[in-house]
This record gives sequence, structure tokens and C-alpha cells, in this order.
Amino acid sequence: MRTLTIKANDAGQRLDKFLSKALKALPKSLMYKCIRTKKIKVNRKRTEIGYILCEGDTVELFIAEEFFSDEAVNEAFMKLTPKLDIIYEDNDILLLDKRPGLIVHSDDNEDVNTLISHVKAYLYRKGEYKPEDEQSFAPALCNRIDRNTGGIVIAAKNAEALRVMNEKIKNDELSKFYLAAVHGHLPKKSDTLTGYLKKDSSNNIVDIVTTPRRGYKEIITKYRVLDEKHEMSLVEIELITGRTHQIRAHFSSIGHPLLGDGKYGVNRDDKKLGYKFQALYSYRLEFHFKDKGTALDHLDKKTFFADRDKIWFLKEFG
Repeated sequence: MRTLTIKANDAGQRLDKFLSKALKALPKSLMYKCIRTKKIKVNRKRTEIGYILCEGDTVELFIAEEFFSDEAVNEAFMKLTPKLDIIYEDNDILLLDKRPGLIVHSDDNEDVNTLISHVKAYLYRKGEYKPEDEQSFAPALCNRIDRNTGGIVIAAKNAEALRVMNEKIKNDELSKFYLAAVHGHLPKKSDTLTGYLKKDSSNNIVDIVTTPRRGYKEIITKYRVLDEKHEMSLVEIELITGRTHQIRAHFSSIGHPLLGDGKYGVNRDDKKLGYKFQALYSYRLEFHFKDKGTALDHLDKKTFFADRDKIWFLKEFG
């Protein structure tokens, strides 16, 4: 029998969610059976799968030793030299200016040089993240942007900050603004674009139509033109909905693809002009909370900007 004591970063989650993270070798089907048959208890009492854990709770596990891993922590990020452009940092979150070309999470081609790995390496070196002391939590990103898009990404340092920030994002208590350079001059200097988007995960591409269809989700994209030069426009974009590739696909669907976008535009000529990535940058983030009383109240009414010098396509507009 072993006993796990619930720490601050473990509290606030369901028992089954905690066990899935803390005991990766324990099959879920067996975990549920052990809870039902009282081989897993909380505070020495029979419990329910959906019990919400509190700091200081004890989880007693009457299960085979093979499901516990005592191997030393061996994470690749520990050897990584962190490279981060930090816009803002406090005890709970980091606001990062991600460079174009860096992937946020690991994929089939890259497992180490990712934004989240650099975050873990940074906090590990500061002594704020000690994986050997954690049972179910690791620093995490609250939002994501495409590999070849630059700009602001939010990282949570602890479980409470992650929970609150995810809730604020879900409740539309953050406003995200982008800058983009698009082909051509738009017929309206400001507008709200609407449409419906469907993601093709196997090909990593989306389709947009103007009328509702089964399997398509509504998208809303607001923009205003800031400048025009030659046959291109600089636009500020506010995402009302945040779907995969929404900005890139939406502007392409109205005949104004982003410069440098090889997926939703014709990129031959753009490459000759030096556009290695789509001309898109998440440059401004605003917090406007509806409810108070959380660990992140200090962010309310604050606005943060990416470094304009890093928005490489602005040079086209002087």
C-alpha cells in the first residue's frame, strides 16, 4: 500500500484525472475498478471517481508495486538552454513573444526544441519547477499559435493559474489582436467577417464556407485597415472566435491571402521577396475579467504588446 498526499498543484481536479497523471502505468479500466472496489480510497474512505481533490487529502492505493514508477526523472528539457522572449512574468504566469518557426508543442518531427520545453527549462533553472516534486502538474501553455506565426503565448506556472486562465479564455475574458499583411486592397476599411469552418485534421488544413453546413463551426473575424502600400494592406485583426488557421483561411476565402502563406495562398512570388513565413503576428493581448476573486485578478484591465521590432513585415509599410 502507498499513500499520496495532495499538494497545491494537485488540488482542484477530479480523482481519476489526478491518478491518470500520477500513475501513468495504471490502466484506466483497472483504475476505475480499484476505485469501485475500495482499493483506492481518499482520506481512508470509499470515494467516487469524480471526487474533487483538496490540498492535504490523502489517496491510499492498495495496488501492485508495478504500477508505481520510482525511476529518476529524465526529461530532455533539463539539458536545454532556454531561449525565451519574455514580455511579462509574475509568480503565476509568463507572457512570451514566440518567434516564427518555433513549434509550441512537440509533434512527430520535433520533441525537444519546442516553446513548452523552453518554458520548462527556464523555470527548472530558476528553481520554480522541480519535476521530481510534482505528482500531476507540469507548466503548460494556455493558448497556442501556428509554428510560423509569431506573437504572444501565455504559459501557466502552477495548476491554479492554469485553471483560472483556461476559464477566462473559455468565458471570452481576453481579447487577442493580430497584425497581418495581406495581398491587395480590401473593399472596406473595417469589417466583421463571418463564415463557417471545418478542419481536415489528416491534411492539417481547413475549409471555409459562407453558409451553415453540418460539421462546420461558425467563425467571426474583425479587422481594420491600418495602411496600404502598392498591392498589399496592413490590417489589425481581432479574433472573436479562435479556430484553427482562422485568420489565414478567412482572408484567403475573400480573395486577400496573407503574404508568405504557402498553405492558403500562392507563395511563389512572396518567397522571392523574402517571405519565409505567413505575415501574421499576435501582437496585443487585453484582459477584461467579468468576475473577481481569483489568483489572476492583478491582470484585469491590463494590456500587453509584443515587441514591434520583431514584427518583421512592418518594414514594408514604413
